[in-house]
Parts: sequence; C-alpha cells; structure tokens
Amino acid sequence: MDRVALDLGIIQVYWYSIFIFLGILAGCITIYLESKRRKIDQEFMLNLAFNSIIFGVIGARLYYVLFNLDYYKANPIEILEIWNGGLAIHGGLIAGCLVVLYQCRKNRIKPLKIFDIIVVGLILGQAIGRWGNFFNQEAYGAITTATKLQSMGIPKFVVDGMFILGEYREPTFFFESMWNLFGFVALLIIRRYPYLKIGQLSGFYLVWYSAARFIIEGMRVDSLMMNNLKVAQLASIIMIILGVFLFIYYKFIKRVGNFSEYLYNYNEPEKKEEHPLFVKESEIQ
Repeated sequence: MDRVALDLGIIQVYWYSIFIFLGILAGCITIYLESKRRKIDQEFMLNLAFNSIIFGVIGARLYYVLFNLDYYKANPIEILEIWNGGLAIHGGLIAGCLVVLYQCRKNRIKPLKIFDIIVVGLILGQAIGRWGNFFNQEAYGAITTATKLQSMGIPKFVVDGMFILGEYREPTFFFESMWNLFGFVALLIIRRYPYLKIGQLSGFYLVWYSAARFIIEGMRVDSLMMNNLKVAQLASIIMIILGVFLFIYYKFIKRVGNFSEYLYNYNEPEKKEEHPLFVKESEIQ
C-alpha cells in the first residue's frame, strides 16, 4: 500500500497526515457549531481550539516518544517525523485537557461544559483520524485469514490493506473507528436530552471510548508497553473511573444553588455577566 497521497518531489503528502487533518477539521467544525448554538464566546473558542490542537499534537507525540525512548535516543531526528505515525491519543488528551483547564481558569469559565462541547467533536475526529493508521499499516491485531475478515462484513479494500508482513491481520483500527463513529451518533442524541447535566456528556465519552479501547488494545500486537502492561489499557481504566464519576456527580452529588444552571441545555441569559459559564471570582479556587 502506498503511504504517499501526493508526491511533489521535494514535498510528499502522506495519507496519515491527511486523515489526521481531516479528523481535526471535522472535530473543530462540530465543536464550532455546538459552541455557537450554546452561545459561547467565539473568540474564546477559536483561541482554545488553536492552542488545544498545537499542544495536543505535541503531547500525543511526546507521549509516544517517551514509551519508545530507547529507539528515539538512537534515532533522535525521527522524533520530528510524525508523518510516519506515532501519535498517542492519550498524550493528546492530557495536553488538550490542560490547555482547556488553563484557558477556562484564565477567562473565568466553568470547564465542564466546555469539555461537554468538545467531546462530541473529539470522538468524530478520532473516528476519522484512525484511518491514517490504515495507510501506515499500523494499529493492527493478530494474524487471521481473509475469509474470516470477509465473514465479519469488513469492506474488501480494508481486508486487502490488512495483508501485512505476508499475513492478514485483524484491523483493530477499523473496529475502533467504527465504535467511535457510533459514539459520535450517541453523543449527538444524548446531548438533546433536556435534563442532561453538565459533565455527563464528558463522562459518557470517557466510558464509551475507554471501554472499547481497553478491549481493542488487548487485540493489538503493536501497543505501547510499560514493563508487561499495555499503557493504553491502564489509561483506559483510569478514564472509565473518571467517566463514571463525572456521569453521576451532578445527578447524585451536586445539588446546591440554582440547579437549572447545571443542566447542559440550560437556556442562558443574554447578558454575558449572567451567563452560567462565567463564574464569580469567589468561585475560582
């Protein structure tokens, strides 16, 4: 399979880069449309998106490099060659979350509702971005047969592309991409629920994505490792615990003040200073 989509001589454009870009673009458009519907300040969201993308990509790369440190110590120049693959989503999530928390605190904005807006676009971007792994022939599972893959209803071009190192491989990237796509549809439906609490969309995303990632990571043969543990499975367990907590926090614990302001679909006041996303200085810890 040709990894290069466009060869301009000096410059080569890789399919991996194209699908990462398309994933980011689709995610940003989704986030923009929802933030506009929720009447979030667009200048704030634009700055947030720009910084989150930049630091998210850096975080994703550094995370991958750290768990392959011996290799990159011997080949340091390859640290910059992200078109060859090697972006770990958990590193990107950590870096992106830190950016959101910092900018929300700086602008005196409650971060949970911003996270709720982001996760819908994020999971769509992940679904699209995973196809970059297909063209790089990475993120695959154990040896299998073409007949078995075809019996699972996997498209023929995917089956053909899974002929790697002389054997057919399980397309774990495909399983994860489809699961994320279903998650995107589920989040679109759930966020319309009138009594949805702030934080519950984020909680659902964390549980939905991480539960599947834990299972799929167990199928992969090219995982990042920490001793005998698969790093992504450990991260998935942590994310599931956090997701369950977020999902139940406002439903069973947070019952103070004007509870309507803790609804995701709360009808915000027109004045900025009365907007539930903007909190008083006394509430900033």
